[in-house]
Amino acid sequence: MEMQQFYYDNKIVKKFLYATIIFGVVGMLVGLILAFMFLFPNLTDGISFLSFGRLRPLHTNAVIFAFVGNAIFAGVYYSMQRLLKTRMYSDLLSNINFWGWQLIIVAAAITLPLGYSTSKEYAELEWPVDIAIAIVWVVFGINMIMTILKRRERHIYVAIWFYIATFVTVAILHIFNSLELPVSAFKSYSVYAGVQDALVQWWYGHNAVAFFLTTPFLGLMYYFVPKVANRPVYSYRLSIIHFWSLIFIYIWAGPHHLLYSALPEWAQNLGVVFSIMLIAPSWGGMINGLLTLRGVWDKVRTDAVLKFFVVGITGYGMATFEGPMLSLKNVNAIAHFTDWIIAHVHVGALAWNGFMAFGMIYWLIPRLTKSKIYSEKLANFHFWIGTLGIVLYTLPLYVAGFIQASMWKQFNPDGTLVYGNFLETVTQIMPMYWMRAIGGTLYFTGLLVLVYNVIKTVAAGSKVEDEFAEAPALAIISTKRQKGEKWHAWLERRPIQFTVLSLVAILIGGIFQIIPTIVVKSNIPTIAAVKPYSPLELQGRDLYIREGCVGCHSQMIRPFRSEVVRYGDYSKAGEYVYDHPFLWGSKRTGPDLHRIGAKYNNNWHFNHMWDPQSTSPGSIMPGYKWLYDNEAMDHSIIQKKMEVMVTLGVPYSDEEIKNALQNIDAQGTKIEKSLFSDPDFAKSYEESKKKALARGEEFVPMKNREIVALIAYLQRLGTDIKVKETVK
Repeated sequence: MEMQQFYYDNKIVKKFLYATIIFGVVGMLVGLILAFMFLFPNLTDGISFLSFGRLRPLHTNAVIFAFVGNAIFAGVYYSMQRLLKTRMYSDLLSNINFWGWQLIIVAAAITLPLGYSTSKEYAELEWPVDIAIAIVWVVFGINMIMTILKRRERHIYVAIWFYIATFVTVAILHIFNSLELPVSAFKSYSVYAGVQDALVQWWYGHNAVAFFLTTPFLGLMYYFVPKVANRPVYSYRLSIIHFWSLIFIYIWAGPHHLLYSALPEWAQNLGVVFSIMLIAPSWGGMINGLLTLRGVWDKVRTDAVLKFFVVGITGYGMATFEGPMLSLKNVNAIAHFTDWIIAHVHVGALAWNGFMAFGMIYWLIPRLTKSKIYSEKLANFHFWIGTLGIVLYTLPLYVAGFIQASMWKQFNPDGTLVYGNFLETVTQIMPMYWMRAIGGTLYFTGLLVLVYNVIKTVAAGSKVEDEFAEAPALAIISTKRQKGEKWHAWLERRPIQFTVLSLVAILIGGIFQIIPTIVVKSNIPTIAAVKPYSPLELQGRDLYIREGCVGCHSQMIRPFRSEVVRYGDYSKAGEYVYDHPFLWGSKRTGPDLHRIGAKYNNNWHFNHMWDPQSTSPGSIMPGYKWLYDNEAMDHSIIQKKMEVMVTLGVPYSDEEIKNALQNIDAQGTKIEKSLFSDPDFAKSYEESKKKALARGEEFVPMKNREIVALIAYLQRLGTDIKVKETVK
């Protein structure tokens, strides 16, 4: 048999590994800073680009796409070459993948703190970066598929099945969720509105977790766990069932993020049914991973890498049991909008993704540098302090979630809320936030230990070089099914057909859920009283998006007695038909704002945004002092914004667009005039005006400042339909 000689590309693996470590430190450091911002809300007082609302999406994007994303690429590029017995198809494509991905991360690190955000969870990056993501992802996919086609192994191994499913599904999800019309270089509006936007976003949001944070890591599990344990995968048959059932069912489950919302009932129920079904394939994967370690549990006690893998896989099992449970309506009614969800997310992120990545790093670095890990004791210390960090991070938040849900729903005998002031629930859980910050500090300390261990290992090892290998040449693979050959074994020889079937499996759920909601107009009944936002309100809404207010406030009142009494009439689908994008939110660190309009006067909002503690003692909301700066808000593109909205179906007339600037001036003047009812405002305003004129500077009237536009938007919320008086 002819033997062919070649070299594995280790240098690309090294690049992705180093990027994983660097961005892991950055992403988790930002997360730790955010945890302390709950305790010290004015930690970055007055610094716009370091505000909580802008740093939160930076944290999630850095951890998901920078840390986890680079870890995925490192593991895929290492394992795929060895499973297929060939070098990657193109070194050029590999390097475009690497450098392109890092440039995308840098773009995110610049644009998100500057406030360029779409506000859509895990998809906040604006349209130029979205295009770059799609291009780089396609480059990765081409390189992967072409490598599979030139393989020296007849069958494609189970890990590669998951890599293929990851590629095709993430491409579809990203493209459809990111459909938007640009207004300027860094501003766009989603082509979907309200309920439709919410469904598409959580079709993406849930399956970004499924097909970016789960399926590629399952592929890595199927390669690295058997490799480290030196044991075969527990069950090949189970891996087949696990793969196909998981990718088919997962794609249907997105609507369980929108239970009790304005989403049509049929879509909610469909999400619940498929979410419950997810337990079986998810636990099938966990069992297959853990039972692969049968017979080597003595080794687990001493080997840090295996310990990381065991806790990581266990964390996957816990998160994928809890997820379906949270999709049950009676459980969701308690957990949604609370810190329980934050705990749930971090079990998966810290244990499953974090520990699997750490285990992979500790195993790969010595092999790439032809050395041993510098200190096994430090690796074990990292494991134990990291595990303790996970426990101290998540358990307090579970408790906080139960406390929040309980306090929000309690009534007095006379029908009034026991805790009518939302802040009472916030102050009650502050000890849990302290424990969360301590747990996060421990976890981050473990990461710094890894950094030190890796630096010392690399320093003592050899330079990373491409690895020599040889394998028998693969004869032309017959496309015909052999006698007695199982159907799946035949499919494993046909990567193109395998990819197409994977695509079909994930498209079925999307087609059944997304198309009826978008195409069938009767699913989203309109309300005649609901009108488009005024030009100034539209500007204010964009400021709300820029500052990341949706990260702490919801705009979705569920049909519960407690929420109707607290906030006002429950939200209707027809109220959101002009919302591009939707702003329902997924967490209530602060109260719901859907009926906030006309609840407080303009002065209250003015003072609240400057110093939240002055109007709401005990608040953990930071101030937004830059909204009051003397620079006039840029209204130059308001007409372009309205024209784009018209393209999207918002009924602005030509006259309204033509007179947009006059309307802004008129509404701004009205709000400015109302602010003078506060003597303190009138006095400080006149003083600042005199000082500016004395310095020879142009004085910008209050009506032209950003705070006025934001007040206009807040005062509009929920006022299109008549609502009952609510608790203040």
